[in-house]
Amino acid sequence: MIAQINPNYIKTRPMKALTRFMSYALFEGRPVTTKGRWINPLVFSILKAASTNKNGYKPVEKPIFILGTGRSGTTILGIVLSMHKEVGYLNEPKAIWHLTHPHEDIIGNYSRDDAKFRLDAEDATDDMRQRATQMFGAYLTVTRAKRLVDKYPELIFRVDFVRSLFPDARFIFLVRNGWDTCQSIATWSKRLGVEINGEKHDWWGVNDRKWQLLVEQLVKTDPVFSEITDEIKDFDQHLDRAAVEWILTMQEGLHLLQTSPDCVHLFRFEDLTANPDETLAELCSFCELPADNTFSEYARQTLHPVAPRKPFDLHPKLVPVFHDIMEKLRYNSY
Repeated sequence: MIAQINPNYIKTRPMKALTRFMSYALFEGRPVTTKGRWINPLVFSILKAASTNKNGYKPVEKPIFILGTGRSGTTILGIVLSMHKEVGYLNEPKAIWHLTHPHEDIIGNYSRDDAKFRLDAEDATDDMRQRATQMFGAYLTVTRAKRLVDKYPELIFRVDFVRSLFPDARFIFLVRNGWDTCQSIATWSKRLGVEINGEKHDWWGVNDRKWQLLVEQLVKTDPVFSEITDEIKDFDQHLDRAAVEWILTMQEGLHLLQTSPDCVHLFRFEDLTANPDETLAELCSFCELPADNTFSEYARQTLHPVAPRKPFDLHPKLVPVFHDIMEKLRYNSY
């Protein structure tokens, strides 16, 4: 589905379908694993013009960022939130973030220069704040939205950086059972991974760029993996790599819940799909979004429980850490 638009989406709020397509075509940019990359020069020209425009755009107030591990329900949550009357939704607008910070591209979508998994408050400059505010403000102006929702899971390692740009930001930390998330990552990478001009493009970036950065910058600095770093570096199975990414991401999210409870809130994918009314009411309260009956009805029609997948054989050295995180997230009760 182009821009994740289906007939029910169009029927519920036709203008939302138009703004969703505009978001997809003109603001997000196309990553290496997708078609339509020919449009990227147009996207970047629009964003560069917006970032230097002297005319005022809508203010970016209390932007909402969806964080977590990819394949954990972040996209469906973003699509549901995009139906809210006040929301403009961007699905991984990596073009905007690449123009904001030149070394954020861990995948290799637009650059093969050095990249950083983590970005802290010290990495933000006044120029970056201005560019980000201008580009996101232009998006809100064009779509006539009041509130921004940006789904970019990897921003979980950049929360302090984002807060330096947008001090009043809200962060939704979405979690999903580790067995399900990791198997979904492995399936996605096998299904959509391609080789183009001798380069491998899959979940792990261009020629494993994301995986190598993850190992060098996250695994090697994490005490949990201190005794098995060399083994992890040589992992070549999607499931084992996915388990490492899931563990690192969940650890980061749990840390953020302790250090930034005022702006980070945990939600479970399983609660979202089993009890959408209750979970979304809590989410909207946290994000300060008003009640919207059309949005709520669309969520009821769209969100349904997903059958859990069976556990798989993990690399033996990952088993204790994986189960510890599952316990901390209280998945033993699901």
